[in-house]
Amino acid sequence: MPVIESSAAVLGLWAVIGYLLGSVPFGVLITRAMGLGDLRQIGSGNIGATNVLRTGNRWAALGTLVLDGGKGAVAVLLALRLAGEDAAQVAALASFVGHCFPVWLGFRGGKGVATLLGILLALAWPVGLAACATWALVAAVFRYSSLAGLSAAGLAPVWAIVLGRGDVILLALALAVLTHWRHWGNIVRLRAGTEPRIGQKKG
Repeated sequence: MPVIESSAAVLGLWAVIGYLLGSVPFGVLITRAMGLGDLRQIGSGNIGATNVLRTGNRWAALGTLVLDGGKGAVAVLLALRLAGEDAAQVAALASFVGHCFPVWLGFRGGKGVATLLGILLALAWPVGLAACATWALVAAVFRYSSLAGLSAAGLAPVWAIVLGRGDVILLALALAVLTHWRHWGNIVRLRAGTEPRIGQKKG
């Protein structure tokens, strides 16, 4: 696909669209709709699928996972189709930021792993599949969702290099840095041995 250069105004528009799409707090909406309570008052208070799983409802967690990944993918695919690759990368980063800092929740959002995976699958599917496989392998072996997410994000730029997708290396690197920053508390708990495992209720 040829690279289409976009103007600053177009890129700005897709940054706003991507941010607003990423800001939709599906975890909060799903748990509320299913009568599971306010997700922000459950477990870690995070709005992502891992915390939704702490409600004991796997379907709610799966729905959150799919929709959080889907909103990143939709932002990328819409921008790619309507404005080109530059706009798609801007929309991708903006959707990730939107998930982590949603305007609707006072800028207190999730940690972005599902959204990151959705972005990568839409923008460079071989890299996305490799990142998903990384997450699944680490989660299966160690049973820590945070460690799986950190590993998937951290290796995404490496997978981009290995798979010849130089066009997404910088984006993957930026997303990896943001993901690690958002997971700082998890990193501290992992080092201390106090991080809850997948499916384990916190607190």
